[in-house]
Amino acid sequence: EVQLVESGGGLVQPGGSLRLSCLASGFTFSRSGMSWVRQAPGKERELVATIGGRGSTSYADSVKGRFTISRDNAKNTVYLQMNSLKPEDTAVYYCYSRNPILRMDYWGQGTQVTVSS
Repeated sequence: EVQLVESGGGLVQPGGSLRLSCLASGFTFSRSGMSWVRQAPGKERELVATIGGRGSTSYADSVKGRFTISRDNAKNTVYLQMNSLKPEDTAVYYCYSRNPILRMDYWGQGTQVTVSS
């Protein structure tokens, strides 16, 4: 059974930092691309960052230069370091992966990030 379990969300002031973690199990993590997706109230889901199995990364324009995605294959964990947080970063953040062969999408349960003074 595939499981993605996020942690690290919370309340932070504007300009602050948070690090999200996603622990994966049930599939070959080291070969899989991993992403962070967020959804704010009343808005569509937004792809925030992606890291490939070999470590290549991509980011949404809205977070470039502030967020960093990374992975530790020994720990089956993907991270999202979020710096210089803004109120508009407030959302539920989901860990996501796709198996292109099985055409299956896997989602974590989400972790709330709130940026407010």
